[in-house]
Amino acid sequence: MSAIKNLTKAEEQIMQVLWKLQKAFLRELIDAIPHPKPHQNTVATILKILVEKEFVGIELFGRMHRYYPLISKEAYSKATMKSMVKSYFEGSFSNVVSFMVKENNLSVEDLEHLLKELKKQGK
Repeated sequence: MSAIKNLTKAEEQIMQVLWKLQKAFLRELIDAIPHPKPHQNTVATILKILVEKEFVGIELFGRMHRYYPLISKEAYSKATMKSMVKSYFEGSFSNVVSFMVKENNLSVEDLEHLLKELKKQGK
């Protein structure tokens, strides 16, 4: 898979459940979705789209399909974050951190913790 496609909100909800379950039949997926639950046909349609987008694979068990993720949550998160930073923050993660500080979403303690983690990784 060259470039990771974006997911709609509904597709991402299904993927979140599938990443958690790892493998699931349609009924298991629906049971794991929080309320209000979408209709079975809606989930089946979204799964079909996810298969076409190459996010989900299928194992056949007679007439039943068991679905599994073809892309990890980590790979999707990484690609999504890079895309967001490129689109909204001129490609600069420093701009993201500055934005988070200005919006009071990141405290001095959080920044110190991040700096410690970065220093650990640099060693």
